[in-house]
Amino acid sequence: MAARIATAPISWGVSEVPDWGFQLSPERVLAEMRELGFSATELGAQGFLPPAPADKAARLAEYGMKGIGSFVPVVVHDPGVDPLPRIEQELANYAAAGAEVLVVSTVTGIRGYDQLRPELDADGWRLFMRNLDRISQRAAEQGVLATLHPHVGTMIETRDDIMHVIDDSSMQICFDTGHMMIGGTDPVDFARQYAERVAYSHLKDVSVKTMERVKRGELSYFESIVADELYTPLGQGDVDIRAIVQSMLAAGFNGWFVLEQDKVLHEEPAPGTGPIEDARASVEWLRGALTELEVEGISA
Repeated sequence: MAARIATAPISWGVSEVPDWGFQLSPERVLAEMRELGFSATELGAQGFLPPAPADKAARLAEYGMKGIGSFVPVVVHDPGVDPLPRIEQELANYAAAGAEVLVVSTVTGIRGYDQLRPELDADGWRLFMRNLDRISQRAAEQGVLATLHPHVGTMIETRDDIMHVIDDSSMQICFDTGHMMIGGTDPVDFARQYAERVAYSHLKDVSVKTMERVKRGELSYFESIVADELYTPLGQGDVDIRAIVQSMLAAGFNGWFVLEQDKVLHEEPAPGTGPIEDARASVEWLRGALTELEVEGISA
């Protein structure tokens, strides 16, 4: 089976975060995804596609696209917040769209990704893991695989955070190469050691120079995205994406490689310009790398 490649609306600047720049229409985003040869995408933030599940599926089908899952920010560490209603709301979309992977981001409950996060004690971590397992179970009841997405500015960001999840929860990992690198995890080493816990992947490339500026406080995370300097097209940054993909495929990974390059737009780009340019560079690079690996005898 060939490696499965998909994309996500965030690569076109479509985000769940309020005031996250100019939001392109779904018609333009889906048309440009199709132009690049994609046939699968994440569903995107609430409001990007029509609210009714059947209407979501119909809109995707107009462009020859399949919905594979969605990125869902949810609070799981607060005893006063039950995460399941939000999860169930999202899962209601899945059957109609044929989606199969729930990507859980354990947000702090504080707006944005540049605020100090709460610190958890032992009881807090137990609640956290119990809620992750509840989410996994509820998703599995509907034939959906739940994955945990480490993310800058959330409750799971650092390598120690990720190891908490690997050691104390049954939830699978969404391997985001960019966010994990920024959080201090070596993504190449992670791919070699923990491929069996990875069920889904967001492939991102990172400029280490800009990453270090963010860590030093010279730029906020959001400012680095606005400047379009933190994430690069695949193969143009400092993450060894080829080595990661090689390790994943060699370990038997057959999940989705989702190409993501977070964008913030200031205005609508002229036709044929804007996010599509970097998305094209990334998917062409990955297709080339997969062809090379197949020649070397490594494939999905």
